[in-house]
Amino acid sequence: MTIDNVEAIGINSAGSLWLRPSNASFPLIYREAMQAHWDEKRKCLYGPTPREWPYVMWFKQIVDAAREQGTELQLTGVTVWTGIDTALQQAILAAQKSSPERGGGSAQG
Repeated sequence: MTIDNVEAIGINSAGSLWLRPSNASFPLIYREAMQAHWDEKRKCLYGPTPREWPYVMWFKQIVDAAREQGTELQLTGVTVWTGIDTALQQAILAAQKSSPERGGGSAQG
C-alpha cells in the first residue's frame, strides 16, 4: 500500500467535497463503484454533492475508494483547507483518526 498526503481538501462551488493528493492520481477510481471521481485537470478526487450523506461520510468514502486503488491518503498538519469551517474540519480529522482502515468507526457531521 502506498501512502500519500492530502495536499488540499475543500468544498467546491457546486457543494461537493474534493481532495488533492500530493503525488497519486486516480484515473480509474470510477471502477470502485463508490461514487468517487478523478478530475484530471484539477488533479483531485471528488464526490457528488451531498444529499443524504454528510461531508464526513463522503470524506471517508473517497479515502476508502483510494485505498481500494492501493493508496492510503492521509491529512497532515500542512494540508490546505478551502471552504471548510472549523467544526467540519475537526469532524473530518476525527473521522480519519477513528477509521484507519476500511470499515472502522462511524462518523457524523
